[in-house]
Amino acid sequence: MRYGQLVMGPAGSGKSTYCATMQRHGFDDKRMIKVVNLDPAAEHFDYQPFLDIRDLIQLDDAMEDEELRYGPNGGLIFCLEYLIEHSDWLRDQLCGVGSDDEDDTTGIEEPDDDYVLFDMPGQIELYTHLKAGNSLARLLESWNFRLCSVFLVDSQFMIDGAKFLSGTMAALSVMANMELPHVNVLSKMDLLSKVHRGQMDKYLDPDAHALLGEVTNESAWGRKYRKLSETIGMLIEDFSLVRFTPLNINDEENVADLLLMIDNVIQYGEDADVKVRDFDPPEPEEVEDDSRHYQDD
Repeated sequence: MRYGQLVMGPAGSGKSTYCATMQRHGFDDKRMIKVVNLDPAAEHFDYQPFLDIRDLIQLDDAMEDEELRYGPNGGLIFCLEYLIEHSDWLRDQLCGVGSDDEDDTTGIEEPDDDYVLFDMPGQIELYTHLKAGNSLARLLESWNFRLCSVFLVDSQFMIDGAKFLSGTMAALSVMANMELPHVNVLSKMDLLSKVHRGQMDKYLDPDAHALLGEVTNESAWGRKYRKLSETIGMLIEDFSLVRFTPLNINDEENVADLLLMIDNVIQYGEDADVKVRDFDPPEPEEVEDDSRHYQDD
């Protein structure tokens, strides 16, 4: 079994920083965590990618092509769809070409216990309603990956009721569209002021009615669309599917707790051999001496 996280979220939500943080944490914990960059528009990141989509296609390829002429948004969507259409390239890169087994007709070697983070593009349509994100997840599952979708939202944009409801609805759309075990993360907690950090508690364990009061009473727009806001709040409360976990990348304990939670979601390590003893068996001579001792008695 192989394991993976699809790291998603709006542009600027901290996906690449999250991947780099988890990779460093794994290294410190003597654990190999690979990172795959699937953002064709990426320029700089703090991790060393195990695989880079830019080796197959770059955003400029779609934007500068004489026939395509896509803009940035359409180009990102095209690049991910192009990757799915050329899934053999992705599988060869992920699994490695050339198995030691001469009878293997596929030529694909699938290592066990791989743990891979897939750093996805910041085009949120890919996960909320388009099929590309879901298609990629189904491909990876067919290659023996057990996946979890990790959806990041910048905590700096979730410090009032209206923005929180918006972020919650986006997270709910991703959960429904991706059809995977799901973890929502409030990123960049280390950048919040003490005042705003203290206000985040009500969003980590949200009270929909209290938040609706903020939304509907703070502006003329909120009062005008009160019924719409109330309907959205009832949807969130009735399903109770969305909960956020805070992430402060400077807090090692926080990073470890989040990784452990995701590991539990994908059941990482649960199929490992159970250790039935933690000591060496006695030497044959010692067993023989003991048996003689009992015979003499």
